[in-house]
Amino acid sequence: MARDRKLSADERILWGKVARSTRPMPGKQDDLAGLDAFLIEAEVEKERATRPKSPPESVASVMPTAPKSRSGLHHPLEKPVKRKIAKGRLPLEARIDLHGLVQSEAHLLLLEFLMRAHERGMRHVLVITGKGSSLGSEGALKRAVPMWFSKPEFRYFISSYETAAHHHGGEGALYIRLSRRHGERS
Repeated sequence: MARDRKLSADERILWGKVARSTRPMPGKQDDLAGLDAFLIEAEVEKERATRPKSPPESVASVMPTAPKSRSGLHHPLEKPVKRKIAKGRLPLEARIDLHGLVQSEAHLLLLEFLMRAHERGMRHVLVITGKGSSLGSEGALKRAVPMWFSKPEFRYFISSYETAAHHHGGEGALYIRLSRRHGERS
């Protein structure tokens, strides 16, 4: 295998499964902290490559039912939490880049990404929408993604969100705090 060749999505997923089946050496647990984020990104990349251009009829069949008491409003992240994320003291456990996607593709990929991250118990993720500064674009995803978060299919997964710090994408990215899984405590 050539040294410059990057792993395909299938190879990355396979490697992730192999890596999960091993135990880290004492003192090396921190090296595996990014493995879940790596696997989610590989799964989303594979899904993007194999998906037909038209979105499936319904995602509702695979979604858990949202609790009745959740309102459509999300609160911004608390300032200390945003500051910790920006300074790297609170890790972003996964990220997704929606650049170059049309809204229908981005909507479905974002929902699947958030579902997978929520299922794995992740709490803080980064969603990159882009700033929308290209010719003929006024930031369609930058405007649409926050509106999607108030829809029932997203509401269950998201606790709060906030514009990212400059070095994480600034106005073109969002920090997302995922809600806790049912029955999970802090």
